[in-house]
Amino acid sequence: MTIAEFGRALRAGAITSEKATERCLANIDARNHELRAFILVMADEALARARAADRELAGGRDLGPLHGVPISIKDLMDVRGTPTTAASRVRTPQPAAADAPAIANLRAAGAVFVGKTNLHEYALGTTSEDSAFGAVKHAIDPSRSAGGSSGGSAVSVATEMAFASVGTDTGGSIRIPASACGIVGLKGSYGEISTDGVIALAPRLDHVGPLAKSVGDAWTMLRALAGDPKPPMLMPTAPSNVRLRVLRRYFCEFLDDDVRERFEVALSRLSAAGMHVEEAVIQHASTISSVYQGIAPREAFLQHVATLDTVPERYTAPVRQRLEIGRTVSNEDFLRALDEREVLRADVDAALAGGDALVLPTMPIPAPRLGADMVRVGASEQPTRAMMLRETQLFNLTGHPAISLPCGTTRDGLPCGLQLVGPRDRTEALVRVALVCEALIS
Repeated sequence: MTIAEFGRALRAGAITSEKATERCLANIDARNHELRAFILVMADEALARARAADRELAGGRDLGPLHGVPISIKDLMDVRGTPTTAASRVRTPQPAAADAPAIANLRAAGAVFVGKTNLHEYALGTTSEDSAFGAVKHAIDPSRSAGGSSGGSAVSVATEMAFASVGTDTGGSIRIPASACGIVGLKGSYGEISTDGVIALAPRLDHVGPLAKSVGDAWTMLRALAGDPKPPMLMPTAPSNVRLRVLRRYFCEFLDDDVRERFEVALSRLSAAGMHVEEAVIQHASTISSVYQGIAPREAFLQHVATLDTVPERYTAPVRQRLEIGRTVSNEDFLRALDEREVLRADVDAALAGGDALVLPTMPIPAPRLGADMVRVGASEQPTRAMMLRETQLFNLTGHPAISLPCGTTRDGLPCGLQLVGPRDRTEALVRVALVCEALIS
């Protein structure tokens, strides 16, 4: 059931928030021991809030589309009265005194918080396997990664442990697990959602956003996170009015065969429906990885330098090693990367000129096996982490809004994702395009 479907049933008296929350908690109880989606389950608080939501609605108080909706929250964000662990042994279990502003907005919108989800330690990873609470596992095949770093959030939505979740995205950490788990992941424009009260990874690249079952639900969540609890319902535009720009150079050079097939089938469906589909290029795409490596590791290191020097043993070894890379990035290299980021931003703006959205895969591969440092892509072996980031990290550098939609499955039944990217500060326009694409490729 989507948030929209639940809302209609709730207001028609066909279901209650309490019953929906009980179902989510039952799903957590049934599978969380295996999948490790949650670090903290807030059962008593959730049920109390759900009952209150039912009483409010019965008394004529309707807080909007998230009223009484069970939601999960990545354990990188402050929720009052609960510790924020970042899936790490480094942090002390001190309960947060207040909600992060984005979470406070959700609470004011009537959401029910069922718990806090597992992640890759400090959000510094794509697989959600380096965690003090154990690796998050894929719901379809537990030998595989659910993506990361918001892996627990994605699993909670895919398995109906929550109706939607809140994640963070510094290099693709909302869109990657959304693609891996077959749900929708939305990263708005940079700065659209407050990151106050969220443990920073790389402040110039960090975003907060939703993971959900549908584009409409993701839009509802995004606007609530931004402080708009009753956003206007968006209607999809006509396919013939949509102008897509396909990014093939660089972005389609390394694709799993099944991912390539699903991507091309999706493009064919969009084109057959009347969308105008043309090619575009990111002129300096070959610099994406080096620019990202010049910014993200340095910023992450600066967030952790004190604890790296005093309690390094408390980190998982891979995350500690990744953080230490930032120690080697010189200030000169960091400033150069910031300049090169502006070139990439202009490239994306140019590729979007005359179009409504860029289109490309979300991940070049389906969900990889846990512990696999390398993955086969076509005829070659490639680093797993680099492949998982390849399609998404550019849009953290440039701040453009981006969304991942499910677009079919591989022969093994693993989900694939299609990514749409819109003009900066025009997330609503991107979501309108995503709505019509969703209808055509789902």
